[in-house]
Amino acid sequence: MSQYVESRHRVFCYGRCITGQNHSIFCLALLLITVTSSLFFVFDCPYLTKELSPLIPVFAAILFLSVICCILRTACTDPGILPRATPDELLYLERTDNTQTVALSGRVMELQMRSGHVLQLKFCQTCRLFRPPRVSHCSLCNACIANFDHHCPWVGNCVGLRNYRYFYLFLLSLSLLCTYIFVFNIVNIVLRSQNNSTVADAIRETPATMAEALICFFSIWSIIGLWSYHTYLICRSVTTNEDIKDTWATPHRGGNQINPFSRGNGLVNCFAALCGPLPPSFLNLRAFVKEENSIPMTITGTNNNNNTSDGIVGYFPEENGNYSNRVGNTSGIHSTQQQRYLPRDYA
Repeated sequence: MSQYVESRHRVFCYGRCITGQNHSIFCLALLLITVTSSLFFVFDCPYLTKELSPLIPVFAAILFLSVICCILRTACTDPGILPRATPDELLYLERTDNTQTVALSGRVMELQMRSGHVLQLKFCQTCRLFRPPRVSHCSLCNACIANFDHHCPWVGNCVGLRNYRYFYLFLLSLSLLCTYIFVFNIVNIVLRSQNNSTVADAIRETPATMAEALICFFSIWSIIGLWSYHTYLICRSVTTNEDIKDTWATPHRGGNQINPFSRGNGLVNCFAALCGPLPPSFLNLRAFVKEENSIPMTITGTNNNNNTSDGIVGYFPEENGNYSNRVGNTSGIHSTQQQRYLPRDYA
């Protein structure tokens, strides 16, 4: 299935799972989280359950499962990949304004929003389309991502429109887990030191606890700091990419223009980002292409023969008569003539 996506993303489980290309740092993150939590369950929880409460490992297990679920959901969710333009769309864009002497790569399209803000859409030469608002091209994944925030190597995927909330919940749950383990590591050493002559004897009695405390101590500052930073961004309805580029104006530093995507209230912005409806994917990797002559299609592969086995991005009619992007295998389907389509509605 990965051959049907014109990017470096990998597709598994018949389109249900989309990840980035490099998984080494992602596997390292999973290993650190799993090993640290396992040491806590094996060496700390039995003693703390006996001395304090049996609920301590229960809450630790809930936090651990939350972290694993959130990081896997972030890593395996389509971040908002935009399908590349078809040759017919590119031809239409080239012929829309014959007075333009500048190549498509140098053109800028202006878009006026309902709020009255005028935004400039730049042309992406790789994806062959004018990037809609808040869309940026990720050089690592080689794809345009809607609401592009950043490419996170720790999750092995881009963070964008469709997986940002899971990334934020991952940071929140991981911050709570690190704090939880670190606090009870200290409690474990203090309780054991009361039964021994010195603290050093307590540490020698359970060296794994000290190893966990050191891992959490050096990790917790960056994790909580990153979670706090993204909380600040969510309250302003700004992405990391926009904050780095100073795209919108802020009270402390001047920007180019006022953010038209902010709802004017931090709590409302948080609710919209974390609890709002999740938009559907721009790709449909599980669609079946029927062998019908009435279905128009555009071949974007390099093979110009009528019968091709390359993956394509085409337009297929829905029940209401509209056309939506579908990705599928077109082997065995013959195209007798090339169709022409209107450009995408960026508004």
